[in-house]
Amino acid sequence: MKTVFSFVLSFVLLFVASATFAQAKKESFKVAGECGMCQKKIEGAAKKAGASFASWNTESKVLTVRYNSTSSNPAKIQKAIAAAGYDTPGFKASDAAYNSLHDCCKYDRGGATAASCCDSDKCTKTACMKDGKCAPDMSCCKEAGCIEKDCCKKS
Repeated sequence: MKTVFSFVLSFVLLFVASATFAQAKKESFKVAGECGMCQKKIEGAAKKAGASFASWNTESKVLTVRYNSTSSNPAKIQKAIAAAGYDTPGFKASDAAYNSLHDCCKYDRGGATAASCCDSDKCTKTACMKDGKCAPDMSCCKEAGCIEKDCCKKS
């Protein structure tokens, strides 16, 4: 009897664990910012919006988040980050939020986060180029560090 009970309990726990992990998602996207102070604010805003993990790289400007898909999503996280004053691919920070940033945190708002590595059918980064166009398999964009899903358009 104990063996059957242990087997059933193990099966139930395994099922619950697999269902929990199936809802965990990981995303990466660019977030405009400049320094370590920005890093704390960006990561904090992402966590308040439901990310269980958030890590923003000050060099690449890429934020990697993990979140539970039943309670959060990339749009919710990006909106919270924009409300904190930082532009994301999906949301631009309001002028008031941007202006409230510390002087060292003010970044060029020229739209760098919204631009992908490819513009139309031509790559804008030489690391992405193969004969002036994106590679047909779009692997060059991954090599160049582009994270947007539609980074390269087939030519």
